Amino acid sequence: MLAMTEYAAAAIRSLVSQPEVPAGAGLRISADHTSPAKQLMLRVTPQPDVNDDVIESNGARLFVEPEVSSALSDKTLDASSDTNGMVRFSVEEGLQ
Repeated sequence: MLAMTEYAAAAIRSLVSQPEVPAGAGLRISADHTSPAKQLMLRVTPQPDVNDDVIESNGARLFVEPEVSSALSDKTLDASSDTNGMVRFSVEEGLQ
């Protein structure tokens, strides 16, 4: 199952703590079916889809689309921010 670093969990908690985001929301990872490069899409959603894997860590909720979940099962989600405060998520090889 996809792991997440403390940095990723903190970034997710920050995203879902916005006043317009309902309680219980999380970050959803899904395949971008419009992209020939098979990119991933990340978006804040109020709840997981029915078949999503739900990963909870350090107070953060991550919802992973089933077809993406197997490809990410041995990876770690990380996050960093640039000098402007823009958060960037990355998928790293191996579990941390």
